[in-house]
Amino acid sequence: MSTKHGKNYTSALSKIEKGRTYEPAEAAQLVKDTSFAKFDSTVEAHLRLGIDPRHADQQVRTTVSLPNGTGKAVRVLVFAKGDAERIARDAGADYAGGDELIQRIAKEEWTDFDVAVATPDIMGDLGKAGLGKILGRKGLMPNPKSGTVVQAADLPRAIGELRKGKVEFRNDKTGLLHVAIGKTSFTPEQILGNFSALMGAVKSAKPSGAKGIYIKSVTLTSTMGPGIPVDIAAAQDLGGTEE
Repeated sequence: MSTKHGKNYTSALSKIEKGRTYEPAEAAQLVKDTSFAKFDSTVEAHLRLGIDPRHADQQVRTTVSLPNGTGKAVRVLVFAKGDAERIARDAGADYAGGDELIQRIAKEEWTDFDVAVATPDIMGDLGKAGLGKILGRKGLMPNPKSGTVVQAADLPRAIGELRKGKVEFRNDKTGLLHVAIGKTSFTPEQILGNFSALMGAVKSAKPSGAKGIYIKSVTLTSTMGPGIPVDIAAAQDLGGTEE
């Protein structure tokens, strides 16, 4: 069944040569050239991985610090008590607290924030209140693997990194990664810099159980815009040589 697209999409698509894969620098420019939204579109990288997500040893979940940021303000919530709550507020957390925040989320399913951080001593309270289900389905549950469960003394560093462009990503149920790496208002060099950082992080996070070809396809796209196929070998070279 064919899908009908508007003239703006069709015009953007005509700029992409059918059957061709693009060098990363070309793709970074083309993702800007093919954006036709009337707002500052998000640039995303989509990677199809050679993993079987049904197996625990073939999961990809990690973080990357984008050198040029994400292009959006990051709202940080910190679950903390006592001195840790004060440290979080002083470090610029948008929301910080313990029982009150936990109960608000548990009762209202309120999730008007972009990332949640917690100190280890409060994680049990989150579990008892059932926040794992509410936050987990939105990818907001604090987790040591993503660097969002930290000691009180490390809160300023963690909050600062998140504000500057540290993002978490994980594969979906089909083995795909979808990661926002900037905005179309970025320069091609800024997009390429963030893309390079992402590729390095993806390669470093290769699961022990992954066999055969790890990265099967790479595509850059903007909100509403067409996908731009990226040359896989060149994309992997950005993040260093795969072992």
